[in-house]
Formats: sequence, structure tokens, C-alpha cells
Amino acid sequence: MKAAILYWSKSGNTEKAALAIKAGLEASGVGVTYRRVEEAGDLEWFDYDLVCVGFPSYQFHPPEPVVAYLKNKSGEYRQQGRLKLGSPRIPGKHALIFCTYSGPHTGINEAIPAGKYVGQFFDHLGFEVEDEWYLVGEFHGKEDRSTQGRLGDIRGKPTPEDLSKIREDTVRLISRLK
Repeated sequence: MKAAILYWSKSGNTEKAALAIKAGLEASGVGVTYRRVEEAGDLEWFDYDLVCVGFPSYQFHPPEPVVAYLKNKSGEYRQQGRLKLGSPRIPGKHALIFCTYSGPHTGINEAIPAGKYVGQFFDHLGFEVEDEWYLVGEFHGKEDRSTQGRLGDIRGKPTPEDLSKIREDTVRLISRLK
């Protein structure tokens, strides 16, 4: 099995999650390509059994570099004729969406729209979106955003325990797909 991890991270929260997923994939014997979105323009999604895409939620959306990357790849695949009416499933092609969020106002409800949006790029191509994972991360730069939102005190998130769970969930996902 081959997997690609594509991620964008500004504060390091999403990068920590990406590394935990990488560890879980490697522990499962999966070959891994690991790249920041900015370095993944030439990556061919269809060469992988599993494509994992990670990003933080910014005001209910993925960050602009992630959106630009996804739109560009989607446009390439549309021009190649790979975007089919009815989005038929392609056997053996899977996607995993992972989104970090701090949710200083409404918590996970700020992240879910971003995860759904990104998943649609893969669903339209015929990949099975296996899951969407949402991981709380500290809001860097303004302490009140990490202490006064609905989530309470989220300083230090994601914790080593949170990242261990991501690694374990990745192992479980791979055992299900094999």
C-alpha cells in the first residue's frame, strides 16, 4: 500500500497531526510520501491508495494555500477527463481528511465545514473519503483564544496523548483498508 500525506501548517498543530499519521502509516507497513502543500504540485493523487490532506480551519474554511492547491489539482484532473459525471467510485482509492482547529467561538462547528469542503475534491474524483478527523490545537498568538472559548483551556493541545490516538486511529484505518 502507498499513501501520501499533504498538509499545510502555520503554527505547527497540523504538522504534529501529520507526523502522527505518518508514524501510524509506517507502523502499518505503508509506503509514505510526506509533503507540505506548497511542495506537492507535481504529486499524482491517483498513484496512491490513500491520500491524507491536513490543514487548520480558518473561519470555517481551509487556508487559502490549501484551497488554491486543491482547485489547481482538480482543474488538472478535469482537463484530463478524470472528473466523471456521477463521480463513480474508483476501487482502491481512498482519502483521509484531517483538520486542526482551536474554535475560539463555537468549537468543532468551525472546523466541520472546512473538512467537508476538502473532502468534496476527492469525492468528486471517485475516491472514497474514509474519514474526517478533527483535532483541537492551541490558538497561537492570543492566549484568550485558547482559554475563553467553548472548549475551555486548550493550551498545549494537541497533547502527546492526542497525537498517540491519531497514530492508533491511523493503524486501525489501515487494517480496515488492507
